[in-house]
Amino acid sequence: MSATVAFTTLGCRLNQADTQALQTLLERRGFRTVPLGARPDVVVVNTCTVTARAELSDRRAIRRAARVSGGGRVVVTGCWAQTSPDDVAALGGVDLVVGNADKARLPDLLADLTRTGAPRIEVSALAGARFEAVAPRPAGRARAFLKVQDGCQHRCAFCVVPLARGASRSLPLDVVEAHARALVEAGHPEIVLTGVDLGHYGADLLPRTSLAALLARLVAVEGLRWLRLSSMLPAYFTGEVLEIVTASPVIAPHLHVPLQSGSDRVLRAMRRPYTAAMYRGLVERLAAAIPRLGLGADVIAGFPGEDEDDFADTLALVEALPFSYLHVFPYSARRGTGAAGLPDRVPPATAAGRGGRLRALAAVKNRRFRESMLGRVEDVLVLEAPDRATGDLVGLTGNYMEVTFRGPDRLRRRTARVRVTALEPAATRGTLEEE
Repeated sequence: MSATVAFTTLGCRLNQADTQALQTLLERRGFRTVPLGARPDVVVVNTCTVTARAELSDRRAIRRAARVSGGGRVVVTGCWAQTSPDDVAALGGVDLVVGNADKARLPDLLADLTRTGAPRIEVSALAGARFEAVAPRPAGRARAFLKVQDGCQHRCAFCVVPLARGASRSLPLDVVEAHARALVEAGHPEIVLTGVDLGHYGADLLPRTSLAALLARLVAVEGLRWLRLSSMLPAYFTGEVLEIVTASPVIAPHLHVPLQSGSDRVLRAMRRPYTAAMYRGLVERLAAAIPRLGLGADVIAGFPGEDEDDFADTLALVEALPFSYLHVFPYSARRGTGAAGLPDRVPPATAAGRGGRLRALAAVKNRRFRESMLGRVEDVLVLEAPDRATGDLVGLTGNYMEVTFRGPDRLRRRTARVRVTALEPAATRGTLEEE
C-alpha cells in the first residue's frame, strides 16, 4: 500500500502554488494524498511568517498536525521554516524542517528520514537558489494557481519576505505558456498568476523579458476565460502592461495594488518605491479604463512613527479611491527587517484602533461596490464548494465578487451567466440566466 500524505497551507497564494508543486513531487514518488483527518503517514505544513499573527497560526497548525496524524511524520516547510528553523524544530512533534530553497528535495529527504528523537533541519541559504519548474497539478479547484516568479528585489523596511524567499527569479516564457495551456486543457477556465514580486518577472532571464511579454503570450491561450494577476506594485504598471490589462477581455477586471500608507512620510520610512500621488494617479487611470474594476490593497496600521496626521492621510486616500476591499494589518515587527529597530513605536491599542477604522471604511466601500453591480448580468466562475449557509452555488465574477445562486451541481468548475439581484450583509445574491 502506498504511503499517504496530507497538506496544510497557510498564508498567500504563492504558498498554495508551492503546496501543489510539493503534492505533484510526492505523488510522482508513490504518495497518495488524503485529508488531514485520515491519519496520514506524512503531514506537510507549509508556513507563513509575514506577521506575528501568521506565526501564531503556524504554531497551531503544526500542533494540530502532530496531534491528528497519530504518529505520522510531521514536515514543516515554507517561510517560517526558512527564517526561524530552530523555533520550528523546538515545537513538539516536528520530524523535519525544510527551507524554501530545499522544497524540491522533499521526496528524497523523506526517503532518508529516520527517527532520532530530534528534528532534522534542512535549510539552505537562499543565495543562488533556483526556481524549480514543476508542472502544475490539475486540481479539483475551479481556479488554478500558476507560480511564475519567486523572491523579491525590494527591501521594504517592514517586510521579511526577501529573507524568506531570496532574490527575484522567473520561469522562462515557454515554460509558463506550456503550463498555462496544460491547465486550461485540464479544465481550468481561470488561471491566477502568482509571484512575490510579479511585476519583476523576466528581468533575471537571459534573454531578458518582461511581464508585458508574458501577458501577451498568455491572453492568446485558447480556452482561457480569465487570467487574474496577483499583487503588483504601482511602478510595474508600464505602458505595455497597462495596454494589455485595460484592453484584453481575458485579463480579469480585478487588480490588487498594495498601498500600505497614504502618507508620503510613512511611505519613505517604509522604503516603498512610490508616493501617494503616484499611487492615486495610477488607480484613477485604471478605474477610468476598466469599468467596475475590482480593486484591492494592503494597508498597514501603526507603522513606527505614524502619527494622527499620517493616519488621516491614509484614511483620506482610501476614501477617495474606488477600492472594493482592503487587507488591513497592524504593524508587526519582523526580525531582520529594517523597521524592527525603529523608535517611536505606536502603542498596540492605537494601532488596533486605526486598523478598526480602516476595516470599517473598507466595509462601506465594499457595500458601495456591490451596490454598483445590482441588476448586472455577469460571467461567473462557479467554485467547487457550495455556500455553507444555504448550500447554493457560489460564483466568482471577473472583478472578484462572490455571488450565491441556485443551479445544478454540474455547473461547478464551469462558467455561467448570473444576474446580480440582491445584497445581504455578508453575501450577494443572484439568479442563473438561461443556459
